[in-house]
Amino acid sequence: MNKVAGNVKRFLIGSAAELKKCSWPGKKELMESTLLVIVAIAILASFVFIVDLLCRNSISLITK
Repeated sequence: MNKVAGNVKRFLIGSAAELKKCSWPGKKELMESTLLVIVAIAILASFVFIVDLLCRNSISLITK
């Protein structure tokens, strides 16, 4: 069990050291990125909705 605890400790120390090397976004950059993701999701959701609607109507016409 001691070997496992040592491995976990070494992993956590290494992870903390790597996280300190990261450059974290500022508030403005974070807000811009968040807005971009929300807009991209809305566009993709609209596209999927339209394609689904077209497919549903096409299948409905074929099967009637």
